[in-house]
Amino acid sequence: MTELLAADAPGIALAVSLLQAGELVAFCTETVYGLGADATNPRAVAAVFAAKQRPRFNPLICHYPDQDAAFADVVPNETARRLAASLWPGPLTLVLPRRPQSRVALLTAAGLDSLAVRVPSHPAASALLRALARPVAAPSANRSGTVSPTTAQHVLDGLADRIAAVLDSGPCPVGVESTVLDLTDHEPVLLRPGGTTLEAIEAEIGPVHGASSSGVLRSPGMMASHYAPSLPLRLDAVSVSVDEALLAFGTPLPGAGATFNLSPSGDPIEAAARLFVGLRVLDATGPVHGCKRIAAMPVPSAGLGHAINDRLRRAAGPR
Repeated sequence: MTELLAADAPGIALAVSLLQAGELVAFCTETVYGLGADATNPRAVAAVFAAKQRPRFNPLICHYPDQDAAFADVVPNETARRLAASLWPGPLTLVLPRRPQSRVALLTAAGLDSLAVRVPSHPAASALLRALARPVAAPSANRSGTVSPTTAQHVLDGLADRIAAVLDSGPCPVGVESTVLDLTDHEPVLLRPGGTTLEAIEAEIGPVHGASSSGVLRSPGMMASHYAPSLPLRLDAVSVSVDEALLAFGTPLPGAGATFNLSPSGDPIEAAARLFVGLRVLDATGPVHGCKRIAAMPVPSAGLGHAINDRLRRAAGPR
């Protein structure tokens, strides 16, 4: 049963304990209610996709108590520092290169080498993040494809009994998602308009490109071949040869040159949590074992299996 917690000291302390234990807790930001998970815990992040019934592994935004904490996981440039100084805390998300030493689970960023970070201004969110002292991955706290929630009751209407708790802080003051700005290239690119106006951003850093006009497709789910490993990927493998690395699910096929098992027990949440790690491990170690490609065993298309198979198809797409 989903608990409804008051956004006071005892409620925040309980929410922190739940997040530390790998549970999901919805909480109010100035934009919409977010579905929070410990961003360093890959299984907790996978549970976010399961609770939302999200059909694809799109990158999630990491929330932090302040810019120093956020910039510990990404590499800020001068543009990012200027925006953070003037517009954080607030409804602005910055996409920046991920630091190699970042603790954030690969699934949080859908396997990308960048990370979307923001510092919310809502006092309850800030108190939660400071008390937890870990980044929190938090997409909107609703089922995928439905209207974003701006009250605790909206969260319960869609996610009751699917998450551990909702930290109730009343209605969200802004009511639309954060603005998302990509700063991974030389020119800033607006990926999503939101609670911080384009005018406010351009007043700080000058002109910002739109994603369509820049020719750069960094918004989630837009590319036919998405985050592919260097080795070619073969899907739905029912046999495997010694010159193939095996991405296994359940009982592994015999004969592979190297194997990474997403879930020996056939658990799709465990498989989702390990997917991007597995692809990277086989891409790096497969050639050492004489492997020329990766063979992926079938994953049933139910629950998170839909999202796993979507990402595998993209990884196996035309180069």
